[in-house]
Amino acid sequence: MSMCPICNQLSVTQYRCPSCLGKMEDSGRVMDYYDDYSAYLEIDGMKLEDGYPEDEKEKQCPHVFYCSQCTTENVLLIHEWRNECN
Repeated sequence: MSMCPICNQLSVTQYRCPSCLGKMEDSGRVMDYYDDYSAYLEIDGMKLEDGYPEDEKEKQCPHVFYCSQCTTENVLLIHEWRNECN
Protein backbone atom coordinates (compact mmCIF):
# COMPACT_ATOMS: atom_id res chain seq x y z
CA MET A 1 0.00 0.00 0.00
CA SER A 2 1.17 3.53 -0.66
CA MET A 3 0.02 6.99 0.37
CA CYS A 4 0.50 10.51 -0.88
CA PRO A 5 2.47 12.56 1.66
CA ILE A 6 0.72 15.76 0.57
CA CYS A 7 -2.83 14.37 0.70
CA ASN A 8 -2.09 12.98 4.17
CA GLN A 9 -0.37 16.19 5.36
CA LEU A 10 2.88 14.35 6.09
CA SER A 11 5.01 16.63 3.94
CA VAL A 12 5.17 20.35 3.18
CA THR A 13 5.44 21.36 -0.46
CA GLN A 14 7.80 24.06 -1.67
CA TYR A 15 7.50 24.47 -5.44
CA ARG A 16 8.43 27.51 -7.50
CA CYS A 17 6.51 28.63 -10.55
CA PRO A 18 8.45 27.92 -13.77
CA SER A 19 7.13 31.18 -15.27
CA CYS A 20 7.79 33.78 -12.54
CA LEU A 21 9.52 31.80 -9.75
CA GLY A 22 6.74 32.72 -7.32
CA LYS A 23 5.65 30.24 -4.68
CA MET A 24 3.11 27.71 -5.99
CA GLU A 25 0.38 26.43 -3.71
CA ASP A 26 -1.16 22.97 -3.74
CA SER A 27 -4.75 23.10 -4.98
CA GLY A 28 -5.45 19.40 -4.45
CA ARG A 29 -5.54 16.21 -6.47
CA VAL A 30 -6.36 16.41 -10.17
CA MET A 31 -9.12 13.82 -9.78
CA ASP A 32 -10.93 15.94 -7.18
CA TYR A 33 -11.79 18.44 -9.93
CA TYR A 34 -13.75 15.97 -12.09
CA ASP A 35 -17.14 16.31 -10.40
CA ASP A 36 -18.78 16.78 -7.00
CA TYR A 37 -18.32 13.15 -5.97
CA SER A 38 -14.88 12.27 -7.37
CA ALA A 39 -13.17 13.13 -4.07
CA TYR A 40 -15.13 10.32 -2.42
CA LEU A 41 -14.30 7.59 -4.96
CA GLU A 42 -11.58 4.97 -4.58
CA ILE A 43 -8.21 6.61 -5.39
CA ASP A 44 -6.50 3.79 -7.29
CA GLY A 45 -9.58 3.32 -9.47
CA MET A 46 -9.68 7.02 -10.29
CA LYS A 47 -6.01 6.92 -11.27
CA LEU A 48 -6.93 4.59 -14.12
CA GLU A 49 -9.15 7.34 -15.57
CA ASP A 50 -7.27 10.55 -14.72
CA GLY A 51 -5.32 10.99 -17.97
CA TYR A 52 -1.93 10.13 -16.48
CA PRO A 53 -1.36 6.59 -17.76
CA GLU A 54 1.53 5.63 -15.46
CA ASP A 55 0.51 7.27 -12.16
CA GLU A 56 -1.13 4.17 -10.68
CA LYS A 57 1.68 1.85 -11.71
CA GLU A 58 4.42 4.28 -10.65
CA LYS A 59 2.61 5.17 -7.38
CA GLN A 60 2.29 8.88 -8.09
CA CYS A 61 -0.44 11.30 -7.07
CA PRO A 62 -1.13 14.11 -9.58
CA HIS A 63 -1.67 17.45 -7.83
CA VAL A 64 -2.62 20.83 -9.26
CA PHE A 65 -0.33 23.66 -8.17
CA TYR A 66 -1.30 27.30 -8.66
CA CYS A 67 0.79 30.47 -8.73
CA SER A 68 -1.20 33.47 -7.53
CA GLN A 69 1.41 35.91 -8.88
CA CYS A 70 1.07 34.99 -12.55
CA THR A 71 -1.99 32.66 -12.42
CA THR A 72 -0.07 29.68 -13.81
CA GLU A 73 -1.35 26.17 -13.07
CA ASN A 74 0.84 23.09 -13.27
CA VAL A 75 0.22 19.43 -12.51
CA LEU A 76 3.01 17.78 -10.56
CA LEU A 77 3.24 14.04 -9.96
CA ILE A 78 3.97 13.50 -6.26
CA HIS A 79 5.76 10.25 -5.42
CA GLU A 80 3.76 8.29 -2.88
CA TRP A 81 5.32 6.74 0.19
CA ARG A 82 5.20 2.99 0.53
CA ASN A 83 3.69 1.57 3.69
CA GLU A 84 5.95 -1.32 4.70
CA CYS A 85 3.68 -2.37 7.61
CA ASN A 86 1.34 -4.47 5.44
